[in-house]
Amino acid sequence: MSKKELIWREILFQAIEKKKLDYTQKELAEQFGFSLSTVFNALKIPRQSGAIKVTGRNFSVIDAEKFLYIWATQRNLRKEIIYETYVPGNIRETEGRMPDGIIFGGYSAYAAKYNDAPADYAKVYVYVDLDKLEEVKKRFPWQKGEANFFALKSDPWLKKYGNPASDAQNFVDFWNMADWYAKDFLTALKNKLFL
Repeated sequence: MSKKELIWREILFQAIEKKKLDYTQKELAEQFGFSLSTVFNALKIPRQSGAIKVTGRNFSVIDAEKFLYIWATQRNLRKEIIYETYVPGNIRETEGRMPDGIIFGGYSAYAAKYNDAPADYAKVYVYVDLDKLEEVKKRFPWQKGEANFFALKSDPWLKKYGNPASDAQNFVDFWNMADWYAKDFLTALKNKLFL
């Protein structure tokens, strides 16, 4: 993910899951080790759209839902896929065979967090550190067929948000999935977050 997306994810995680709405640009820069100009530039689009309000060095989240949609339209999930294959059998069995250290994303994350699924799903998305990729490939070797297992490149800060992936991360990922059931998951998650 880009530095901008890392910053957006942090702000949205804090706003949605921790109810923290006020920040300084300096605290974000220090947290990630980014320059103040990087943080300032990451805030341009949400500021222009009215999702955040900037006052000097401080800013507040005004509309987390709008901010999520901004990130969702900028996200390129396909670019994050580092391995994909077809895994025969039951989805739950596939989920149960994951090595330690992966983070469930997408449909599996929603099902694990809410102990529910708004629709049947047939694909598994997981976030994987590059040093765990070979273990994932051993457990799920490449097979011919329509891919239903996707390993997404993890980043150094993803573990901070727990396992499964955060609601903000899953929301923008659902937005970028083409499966018919992605919309059902997106709607269900939106209802949990904003109704």
